[in-house]
Amino acid sequence: MQAPIPVRERARRAMRAELAMLGQDLFAAKGYEQTTIDDLVAAAGISKRTFFRYFTSKEDLVLGKYDVWAERLVEAFAARPADEPVWQSLRRAFDVVADSFSDSDQLARTLAMEKVIKDNPVLGAGELERVARVQDQLATLLSARLTGDSPADPRPAAITGAALSCLIAAKNIWIAGDQAEPFSVVLDQAMSALTIA
Repeated sequence: MQAPIPVRERARRAMRAELAMLGQDLFAAKGYEQTTIDDLVAAAGISKRTFFRYFTSKEDLVLGKYDVWAERLVEAFAARPADEPVWQSLRRAFDVVADSFSDSDQLARTLAMEKVIKDNPVLGAGELERVARVQDQLATLLSARLTGDSPADPRPAAITGAALSCLIAAKNIWIAGDQAEPFSVVLDQAMSALTIA
């Protein structure tokens, strides 16, 4: 059983989430390039110093959702039963991301931010860097489960890389479409493609 998240960390996460949502609204309304740090701190009613306690930059604020997803995804995977098939554990951990796309109240904001990231090469590169980080974290957990941390075994990195590729493919297809099907269904289709290939 995993230790509970300390109160200070929960408060930090809540503040980051609040600032990220506020930033997303501003980016959607004004555009990413046109929104300044001054705009963000004024809208939040905080100082720049306080802002920089939570985010290092405007880019960090936009991509912060990937850090939140990564934390939750790694926690979710770590909490899965050790005897559960690995692919199933990864799919269930990805519910963290699927849940964020199933929130109809947040869908317009989520889609707007995905467009902001897609349209900005620096943000796109930052997204990929964060995906690589979560792949490393998941591969470390998977390595402990499969091999007892053998650094010579390529399976953990290959499996987590394949699973994250399914997640990214499902996200891109779902966003480019009409969102008629729930994201979780598209994700299941993407992940099942590798189990039957």
